[in-house]
Amino acid sequence: MVRLTNIAAGLSLASVALSSPLQGQLYTGQNASTPCAQVSASVAAQKTVATPTVAARLAYECITSVPFNQTAALALVDGVVPYFKWQSNTAFVKDPPEECAEKVQPAVDIWGGLEKIRGKVVGGQYENEFEFGFELYILIQSAHDGHFVYVPDVVGTVFNFARPVPLVSVSADGKELPKAYVYADVLAELFGNSTFTSSPISKINGEDAQAFLENWAQYGSLQDRDALYNNVFYELATVSLGPSGSGVGTFAGSGRGRLIYPGATTELEFENGTSVTYDNYAKVLIPFTGITDGESLYKTWFTGNQPTAATPTPSPSSKPIPAPGYPPPVLREAHNLIGGYYLEDDYADVAVLSLPSFVGINTSEAFQDTAAKFLAAAKAAGKKKLVVDVSANAGGTILLGYDLYKLLFPNDVDHAAYDRFRAFESTDLLGQKLSDTAEGLPRQLVTKKQNETLYELNDAVVASLFNYQTDVSVNGTNFVNWADKFGPIVHEKGDNFSNLFRWNLSDPLIPLQSGGVYIHGYGPLSNYTQQPFAAEDVVVVTDGYCASTCTIFSELMRQRAGVKYISLGGRPREGITQAVGGVKGTNNFPWPYIQSAVQFAVNNLTSSAEEAAKLNSTEFSEYWSDTVFDRVAIGSSINVNFRDGIRDGDETYTPLHFVYEASDCRILYTKQMTVDATAIWKAVADSTWGGKSHCIAGDLGGYSTGSKLGKRELTVQDKVLSRSMHQWRRELREQDYPLDVFTDLRKAKLGGDGIMWP
Repeated sequence: MVRLTNIAAGLSLASVALSSPLQGQLYTGQNASTPCAQVSASVAAQKTVATPTVAARLAYECITSVPFNQTAALALVDGVVPYFKWQSNTAFVKDPPEECAEKVQPAVDIWGGLEKIRGKVVGGQYENEFEFGFELYILIQSAHDGHFVYVPDVVGTVFNFARPVPLVSVSADGKELPKAYVYADVLAELFGNSTFTSSPISKINGEDAQAFLENWAQYGSLQDRDALYNNVFYELATVSLGPSGSGVGTFAGSGRGRLIYPGATTELEFENGTSVTYDNYAKVLIPFTGITDGESLYKTWFTGNQPTAATPTPSPSSKPIPAPGYPPPVLREAHNLIGGYYLEDDYADVAVLSLPSFVGINTSEAFQDTAAKFLAAAKAAGKKKLVVDVSANAGGTILLGYDLYKLLFPNDVDHAAYDRFRAFESTDLLGQKLSDTAEGLPRQLVTKKQNETLYELNDAVVASLFNYQTDVSVNGTNFVNWADKFGPIVHEKGDNFSNLFRWNLSDPLIPLQSGGVYIHGYGPLSNYTQQPFAAEDVVVVTDGYCASTCTIFSELMRQRAGVKYISLGGRPREGITQAVGGVKGTNNFPWPYIQSAVQFAVNNLTSSAEEAAKLNSTEFSEYWSDTVFDRVAIGSSINVNFRDGIRDGDETYTPLHFVYEASDCRILYTKQMTVDATAIWKAVADSTWGGKSHCIAGDLGGYSTGSKLGKRELTVQDKVLSRSMHQWRRELREQDYPLDVFTDLRKAKLGGDGIMWP
């Protein structure tokens, strides 16, 4: 939280709590129908259960019995408009480049869609509140921009839907196209009866399994269709994040799948001729005391006055989260946000840096420290090759992505793309006000004890993007004033954007923007110049779930360092897939940060009531209603994508989010890879340095001109590690792999200014 007390002389002394966009925030929705009464009775009977469950159909009948409130719905639709304006890429979502529309996602008219919803609200065309709320949610979700999210209370506060059967998508031999299997069957085959062979799924609810799953995948938060397909299934990387990740996959009700009613039952038909039908269910997320019908549910939970018991705030826990399928680590953060591993036997030269996030709990030091220590340890241990695994990486803190890149390549260019934002009245006014306030203030890091006033202003004003002195131009020069940074440039799609800018990694206020760390190669870390691995000795592997900060890191690694990328899995189709499948925008802004920033400018950065009134007669008047915050689902995060990334040298100024980029090699998942992460890493190492390609598309031949993997005399330490790995693998059991890991952002460990929430 930014602390705003004792503001500089001449300004309003009102104390305002302004949330920094660095800290992604979770919001509590301020928020007989026989079905709801039945849910209430069922919940009351499950007193000892932490999260009660009911039949999916009963939950759906209950939530669709909530009456439609036309007045409140109109207020919500109008209330989202000021925040939609901050979304950087609606013009491109409406009119994407041809290749993007063909290979990734089709065009979506967000503003036109919102106007249609408004027309239906005014015309009273919705049968119930859920129909309205779900249509609003799907409109935003259909942009497939993971930074752009709003989950209405009726969609996400009361129930999360689920299927009791996680699936996996695997190839029989690493070459044949993958098929879907019940994960429990694969576990039974690998760990149970040696005569049992799992059978692929042929149909789901009577529909071809592949078609069903590809359609279901579209409910996810990613943009790339192969990455979305992977996200349907159980993956070790997502499960390792616990409630902060996509858990057991969207098909089973984790990630965004939790928000979609899957029907009353799910029938699976198998290639061996058998079939099984599962009862779908819903997790009940709120107390149902006193709920007798849809109307009482609305009055209790959707009017902004919900019971305080509905908003649990779990205390931070240092208890480690299990990482099923991951070997004993060399170093690992307790919540599996970053970890380092060594491989054994013929792969003893390989180190693996596992990065399912760019997040440090509370501050960024833990993440930076783990990465730096592991790379140093790997070099000291004589490791010659590095696999970087960014599977399930939704991002985190932007500058941690830059820092890791500079840890690996300290002497390479420090940027690969530029940023910009939508240029409109609100961003211009905010920039003018914060830039004017910052004039004359020193740009230096101080403690609260040294200078309390500057300490407060640094965080809220001086280090802000809306101070023109923050960031530099494309040429690395300082902007001369706010107008020089703001522009705007008029793009051919008819939208206005700021001038291009990029991070100044030498900025003394970098720790305020990075979660408390300096970047390697700058400031106190300027002496760091030794590159640990040659570029051809580094390879990055991903399941496509690489978003936000992960895409910034990837742009640096691919465009500047020339590191190759391997994509995993994907739809059962021939050909290459993208490695980076998540949102490629470079900064998410929480809506409450936007509101707080505007209100702070009016209340704190004006010298008179007259000046405040004049400022508030502009678009700023639109940011005082709390309707959108009262009506957001409990445990969800509401954001826009504020900054676009524009590749260095791209004269078309196309946001990277709309640039299709094939990986260098595509490897399919096998059954063994669903229980042992090292099977993935060994296939990657084989394909890159071992002379044994697992690529079904693409080619890494000629990438590494240095030493190859092969048999060598193992050191004593290598032998100890190999014995440990063999023992770990022998002790793996079916019960090690939980089938009930679900997304729960109320317990999430994620945060940052460049993050995509699951």
